[in-house]
Amino acid sequence: MILKNAVGVVGVIVIIGICLMPIIKLGTFCIMYYLGASIIQPLADSKIVKLLEDMGGIFKLLLAIVCSVSVLLIIGITLVIKISNSGMMYR
Repeated sequence: MILKNAVGVVGVIVIIGICLMPIIKLGTFCIMYYLGASIIQPLADSKIVKLLEDMGGIFKLLLAIVCSVSVLLIIGITLVIKISNSGMMYR
């Protein structure tokens, strides 16, 4: 049972590591689009600035979706580990 719990904890850590990379990428894209919009604002047309700001907003929304799905995945894995441990108590 201790070995199974250790494998479960390592699995959760690996899932966090896997989910962390897309979160960092999406955050970087969001910052880049907002920064690009602020830099280009004095030089370009307002439609281009609005487009870049909207793209930053879309990446922010996508970042929120990926974060919430990652949290739900981690909660689901920990619940499966917990349920399998409670089955061992009844033996």
